[in-house]
Amino acid sequence: MRLASHTPRRYREHRRWYVLGLASGLAAVTAAAVLGLGSAALAATLFSDNFESGLSSTWSKSGGTWAVASDGSQVLRESSSTSDLAREFNGSTSWTDYSLQVSVKPLAFGSSDSLVGISARTSSASRFYRLALLTSGQAVLQAYAGSTSVTTLGSASIGAGTGTWYTLRLDVTGTTVTGYVNGQQVGSATSTLASSGRIGLQTYHASGEFDNVAVTSSGGGTPSGSPSPTRTASPSPTPSHSTSPTPPASSSPPPTSPPPTSPPPTSPPPTSPPGTTLYVAPNGSDGAAGTQSAPTTLTSAITRIGSGGTIYLRGGTYNFSQTVTIATGNSGTSNARKTLSAYPGEAPVLNFSAMAEADANRGLALNGSYWHVYGITVQDAGDNGIFVGGSNNIIERVVTRGNHDTGLQISRATSDTPQSQWPSNNLVVSSESYDNADSGGENADGFAAKLTAGPGNVFRYDVSHNNIDDGWDLYTKTVTGPIGPVTIEYSLSYDQGTLTDGTQADNGDRNGFKLGGDDIPVNNIAQHDIAYHNGKHGFTYNSNPGTLSISNDVSIDNADRNFSFDEGTSVFRNNTSCRFDVDGSNDRTVGDADSSNQFWTGTNGSRCATYSGALGWSFASDGHLVVTFGGRVVNP
Repeated sequence: MRLASHTPRRYREHRRWYVLGLASGLAAVTAAAVLGLGSAALAATLFSDNFESGLSSTWSKSGGTWAVASDGSQVLRESSSTSDLAREFNGSTSWTDYSLQVSVKPLAFGSSDSLVGISARTSSASRFYRLALLTSGQAVLQAYAGSTSVTTLGSASIGAGTGTWYTLRLDVTGTTVTGYVNGQQVGSATSTLASSGRIGLQTYHASGEFDNVAVTSSGGGTPSGSPSPTRTASPSPTPSHSTSPTPPASSSPPPTSPPPTSPPPTSPPPTSPPGTTLYVAPNGSDGAAGTQSAPTTLTSAITRIGSGGTIYLRGGTYNFSQTVTIATGNSGTSNARKTLSAYPGEAPVLNFSAMAEADANRGLALNGSYWHVYGITVQDAGDNGIFVGGSNNIIERVVTRGNHDTGLQISRATSDTPQSQWPSNNLVVSSESYDNADSGGENADGFAAKLTAGPGNVFRYDVSHNNIDDGWDLYTKTVTGPIGPVTIEYSLSYDQGTLTDGTQADNGDRNGFKLGGDDIPVNNIAQHDIAYHNGKHGFTYNSNPGTLSISNDVSIDNADRNFSFDEGTSVFRNNTSCRFDVDGSNDRTVGDADSSNQFWTGTNGSRCATYSGALGWSFASDGHLVVTFGGRVVNP
């Protein structure tokens, strides 16, 4: 985990501040989805690849050390920063006018002339148009005809650096070549160097990563990007009550005036073609076109958006009295997700306070598959804030707060959904859930994958705090049997059982990470997580007798045990347990626990010095969770 700075409530301390992501010209596009291409969206898609299936044989290498690697999702990495021109090619030599868009992340620059970039109209291994990020922080648009014949067509100082994702787009139309980085034009010029050719990814004396390659048959148009998982924008710190992320670059430039204050004209809702963009505003109309000047409603846009398309929610509060449902069958594909995103620099809030507390009164019900939900807040629903009943979805940089059951829960869509269709392979990343509380004080957790969840669900870089029940709940029960194994990693759970206003309830379990139930074995994974000052246990097996993997976790000052595992065959490695201000019981760790662990048995071990002092947290610009104790960055 890496740091910015976030000081939550500690014991009776109520001072809290958060990072607010503001829009910037360098908003980065995230991973694992095909990108919307603005006005080019109506054109045919010639090629796309997000490397989730590995490196296919259609890619052709020339130099360098290339391999698919994991960076939140699968990416293509060139790992040698000493290689001369390292390239991967794809596509057809007959391609003429097209637009190439790629997520690019420089990892290391090895010399003063290093670069990481993309190429279009690659007519040979040494003849192409190139858009590249340089070690100097500049972006450059070039016509390359060999190392001794490089013509600069445009350049821009964008402050490019290592460790950050950028969206590079290169348009070739006729003799016009135009390049953009995160929507900022780097240059546009005429050139007759090449009239057709393949696409390329390349580095020179640098290492880098590439993702979300998308090629459409139309060049030109407005520079764009649409959000996809774990490639997030660099936020600017501003005090605020909750995290409000910056989405990637929009599919058209932000308007110079706010959304209209009067309802737009009504007309029958058009059917949106694949890859298009629809705009939604609090004052939108069901029958409106869904443009920036005539925004539609969220419920209408959900039924109209095609695979690969993006719904942008303008900032403001959207008041609902009924569940907003993305129905089963309303799905994208593995190569063309449907995206529901905050508009860049704006903070949409879905408010369900008109609902009564009731099991059926969920806020946003995501029962479709292959969606990417990004940057929204869902609050005050009568049950779950966000309910995920579909599979292969990505929920990123969302906030769920003040709901009357678990803030975000993964469970089957309906009571008759067969086990083979239980929600699976969902990723919840860089998200926050707090102040969720039911009237009985025993059901509302921060996050949950329980009762009827399938395999492969992952929580990563998430923060759960001040919920009336547990931070995470992976409960199983006899009537429905085991759930699929869940992974919780690089996440933080604190102050469960006490809301931010000090409210408590006797019925809540108040655990940081509750990892089972009903004596049903499920081999869940909790790794690189932190449990702090929760009202009962930090990590607990909760009668799960399976082989849980508990590794690299830290548990501090929880009211009862920091680690509580009374049975089973769990494996414990490199965990740390500390106490500074709260008395509690010794840890109990039945299973395979070796000397790499430092559990609490009456005294603090040597590693505890790292975890003394006030807790702080924030989301870094790339979405990673950053945690500090006493101002020191910690890395469990």
